[in-house]
Amino acid sequence: MNILVTGANGQLGNEMRLMALSANHHFIFTDVTEMPAESAAMLAKLGGGRTCTDTIRLDITNLDAIRSIVNANHVDAIVNCAAYTNVEGAEDNRQSATLLNAQAPANLAQVMKETEGTLVHISTDYVFGKEPYNKPCQETQTGTPTGVYGETKLEGEKLIQQSGCKHIIIRTAWLYSEFGKNFCKTMLQLLSTKDMLSVVIDQTGTPTYAADLAQAIMVLLQQPTTSGIYHFSNEGVCSWFDFTKAIQYLAKLDKCQVIPCNSNDYPSKVVRPAYSVLDKTKIKQEAHIIVPYWIDSLEQCLKHLGYLK
Repeated sequence: MNILVTGANGQLGNEMRLMALSANHHFIFTDVTEMPAESAAMLAKLGGGRTCTDTIRLDITNLDAIRSIVNANHVDAIVNCAAYTNVEGAEDNRQSATLLNAQAPANLAQVMKETEGTLVHISTDYVFGKEPYNKPCQETQTGTPTGVYGETKLEGEKLIQQSGCKHIIIRTAWLYSEFGKNFCKTMLQLLSTKDMLSVVIDQTGTPTYAADLAQAIMVLLQQPTTSGIYHFSNEGVCSWFDFTKAIQYLAKLDKCQVIPCNSNDYPSKVVRPAYSVLDKTKIKQEAHIIVPYWIDSLEQCLKHLGYLK
């Protein structure tokens, strides 16, 4: 299978690069940015010296550019890891967020429709949030986003579905990894340098280790009848405060005092989902995927980052 990965220099894209080292498929990695030296070094470390850093520049807002690279490489599937993910920034840049989160996925879907390929598109728990949920959100649940980021991601989902291409839309949440900027790495830095840290306790969800998501993507791609919307995050439930305390405990960064606070203590342009736990029954039953518990996956990430032996 020839698999094209967009946003290949991001968290999930780099985990897909690691998957490529042991997969019996040909990967084409694309992005519009250069890979940071830090990410290249981490790839070499996690790959045992082997790397997969070659990147082709591809602007997925350009339909003709997508069509050209897909045809030239006989692409069977696209894994779209690219997105406008600045939740705060999206409020002031709806046009940019719409272009990357809605129109670009529509472009990818159109080309996959033309070539009878499969589009794997990564979406988000932020398509939910306006309603006061108290049980895990299901795939069939109506999206109720609370901000521009969630609205544009939901629009992207709908455009893919309307395209008629074979598609796998995976909603995920609270993504972190060894690569780039993410909550886990930010907390490690703050816990190492601050005497006190306040973290919100009234937002509940589940962290997702990008390596586990990459593994799930490969499992889904190798099941030819798989299509539709799926949810994937790690197992379990926590608040951002709980996530931080787990990072602190495992990394043994106990000099910093971590205290809980509420969302309204930090004024924001965005109302973030108060409860966005994702129901993973469908992906577990249909794809027979065993989903790791979030603390177990966090331990793996911290080992790779050098905090655990």
